[in-house]
Amino acid sequence: MGDSAARSGDADRELEGLRGELDSIDARLLDVVRDRIEVCVRVAHHKREHGVPMMQPHRIGIVQERAARYGERNGIDQDFLRRLYDLIIVETCRVEDLVMGNTTAS
Repeated sequence: MGDSAARSGDADRELEGLRGELDSIDARLLDVVRDRIEVCVRVAHHKREHGVPMMQPHRIGIVQERAARYGERNGIDQDFLRRLYDLIIVETCRVEDLVMGNTTAS
C-alpha cells in the first residue's frame, strides 16, 4: 500500500472513530431529553394534584437564562441555546397539557 492509500485509510478510520463518538453522545443526549420529559410528567402530575397552573412563565425565563449563561461560559452561541430550549419547552408544555387533561393527543 502506498503512502497516499495508507494516509487515506488512517483518515477513514479516524473519521469513523469520530462518528462513533458522535453516535455515543447522541444516544446520551436523547436519553437526557427522555429523562427531562419524564420529570416534566411528574411535575405535571404534581401541578394537577395541587391545583398549580400549568404555565409558569417565570420558570421558563429562569431555564432560558441558565442556558444562555452556560453558552456564554462555554463558547456556545446563546441564541442557539435559547432556540433549543424553546423547542424543549414547547414539547414540555404539550406533554404537561396532556397529563393535566388540558388537551387531547395529536
